[in-house]
Amino acid sequence: MAVKAYILDVAGLLGEREEEKERFRYLCSILSEDRQQKIERFRYAQGKALSLGAGLLLDYGLRQYGIREREARLVYGENEKPYLRDYPGIFFNLSHSGSMAMAVFADKEVGCDVEQIGNPDFRVARRFFAEGERKLLEKAEDKEARELFYRFWVLKESFLKVTGEGIRMPLNDFCICLEEKIRVEVKGQYQKYGFCELALPGYRAALCLKGEEDVEVKMGRLFLENLFD
Repeated sequence: MAVKAYILDVAGLLGEREEEKERFRYLCSILSEDRQQKIERFRYAQGKALSLGAGLLLDYGLRQYGIREREARLVYGENEKPYLRDYPGIFFNLSHSGSMAMAVFADKEVGCDVEQIGNPDFRVARRFFAEGERKLLEKAEDKEARELFYRFWVLKESFLKVTGEGIRMPLNDFCICLEEKIRVEVKGQYQKYGFCELALPGYRAALCLKGEEDVEVKMGRLFLENLFD
């Protein structure tokens, strides 16, 4: 099945000129009060911009279904995973890091993660990654190991988000197997989840879909001008 994924660089939302601030206020105004309150709760401009960017991507994706973010009512599952109360057949997930926001939409449970590539703390991998993941990292050269760390990280996060487990499920309780087809193993058994990886300059992203082993992704790189009414 096809999954729709959207990426937005929010750097353009950080301008200090009056017209840029006015655009920021306008873009906030087209979103729901809940999203506006989330934006306001961030202390720094970058956090506000990322929250706004996530809201704009949610609005843009919902528009493809004839829905607006400000009209949609969100409810939260047991582990605080958001759902659309009135549209149980539409599933979505949001992520952001650095200056990049990401949204995915599907007709099954879906999760996504985007991470800005930096200098990974391999102590985290040694302590929290699964044995198979650690072995691959130990064999890799420096540059390859850094890229591999972030591949594992976003794939693992996307799986946790699709399950709704979040931090409740330890990272070493499951293993991402980088075979010809990416698979996830839990307690020695492969699970029926499909993955897709996205490589962006300075970033790594992934999405995970429940119940599918083959995932076709329709990817859209959006710009601010796409998001105006």
